[in-house]
Amino acid sequence: MFNIGGAELIVILLIAFVVVGPKDLPKIARALGKFVRYIKAMVEEVKRETGIDELTEEFKAVERDVKQTAQAVDPRSELQKAQLEVNSQVRQIEQGLSFKDFKQNRGGK
Repeated sequence: MFNIGGAELIVILLIAFVVVGPKDLPKIARALGKFVRYIKAMVEEVKRETGIDELTEEFKAVERDVKQTAQAVDPRSELQKAQLEVNSQVRQIEQGLSFKDFKQNRGGK
């Protein structure tokens, strides 16, 4: 939920220590922990009641299906294979021809 690193946590604790004081800091930390757990429970309850998690999973499944279908009908890989084959054939033809054959085909100059 929160992406708080070690440095951020230390800064937050130092500020809380200065604002609240060392005596009340444990009480505040416990109350804050209870509040965070309460909010998380409420969010989970809303997710469960609305079915958002199931809907999200369905959307992800549809997205995977669409991507797979798009890849299946994408002609680029077939075109690349055809291009490689044509290039290979052209190289074979070029190797079979000599410069003399090329000059004769251009009018014998």
